[in-house]
Amino acid sequence: MTAYDNNNAFAKILRGEFPCHKVYENEHVLAFLDIMPRVPGHTLVIPKAPARNILDITEEDYLHVGRATRLIARAAKDAFDADGITIQQFNEPAGGQVVFHLHVHVMPRYDGIALLPPASRKEDVKVLEDNATKLMAALEGM
Repeated sequence: MTAYDNNNAFAKILRGEFPCHKVYENEHVLAFLDIMPRVPGHTLVIPKAPARNILDITEEDYLHVGRATRLIARAAKDAFDADGITIQQFNEPAGGQVVFHLHVHVMPRYDGIALLPPASRKEDVKVLEDNATKLMAALEGM
């Protein structure tokens, strides 16, 4: 397997070199809005530990990601009045992974409404700010 690359986009977000619309953070994970969301509220949960994907993350670090993913999913369902939640996680190019730092997609879903295609459009900053505010408010109530 290819080694972890410290210069991937999410590593740069963790170091503060790239901006993000942060919605949740603790000592183990960071959750932020996807700038090319497939649905409003599309959030990424990443470990702070350097892990390329699920194949090389430690069990302990993965458990932190899982707990945060569950928390974000519950908050997103409430914040966006969603009918359901889709959770996705891809590993290696053949598995659909594009950014090689483990990340979990949390997407609010609505009956009868399809997801936008991946990376099809960059969201307006104001919309991302508003969605981050909604999600953080829901997280405060949990």
